[in-house]
Amino acid sequence: MTTEKQPTVASMQPFVIPSVAPYYESNGITLYHGDSHKLLPMVEDADLVITDPPYGMNFQSKYRAKKHKRIANDDSLPLSLIWLSIAKANAAAYVFCRWDNLAAMPKPKSVVAWVKNNWSMGDLQHEHGRQWEACCFYAKDGHEFVKRIPDVIHADRTENALHPTEKPVHLINQLIAANVAETILDPFAGSGTTLLAAKLCGKRAVGIEIDEKYCESAANRLSQGVLF
Repeated sequence: MTTEKQPTVASMQPFVIPSVAPYYESNGITLYHGDSHKLLPMVEDADLVITDPPYGMNFQSKYRAKKHKRIANDDSLPLSLIWLSIAKANAAAYVFCRWDNLAAMPKPKSVVAWVKNNWSMGDLQHEHGRQWEACCFYAKDGHEFVKRIPDVIHADRTENALHPTEKPVHLINQLIAANVAETILDPFAGSGTTLLAAKLCGKRAVGIEIDEKYCESAANRLSQGVLF
């Protein structure tokens, strides 16, 4: 029987980027507003990277076009930042992508399929309804599982109320809980799902988000501890 370590005051110190003020910081969770091209090289490495970069498809949901603007820098898959994000992981990295990004992605150790509770619209005449999303897994030499989980995870979709491609907290919680890790990095933080999941798991985490609207949403979620 093992006893879970409780975080100490020292272990929950914030991630610090010199000369850059955080947008949000509390109890070991830090969010920076800015471009990862500039800020990611300045962030210290983390045990685990979990991130959902733009897929290079200029996405804007027709269902919520009035609510969300197009995702910033979504004109191409940001491969240089994806490579750097993986390099920033001491133990492992999870990088979400579309099925048609897989050929361009760095070769993963595993591909995890997030299976949703319903499917997307897409081409109703010539495509099957898409009900899963890929997440590439990159394990480093120092990686350890707490509990090895299968490469298929079922989790209900969110209503995308805060971000057009919002991931469910329950999904990210499962990825964090599966791995030995105390620190989490998300260079494409969006509305803060990874940071919130890290907070709920008692981990120290840092995120970077280019759009201030989503920084505000993330800060509000983290301040209130909203579980969505």
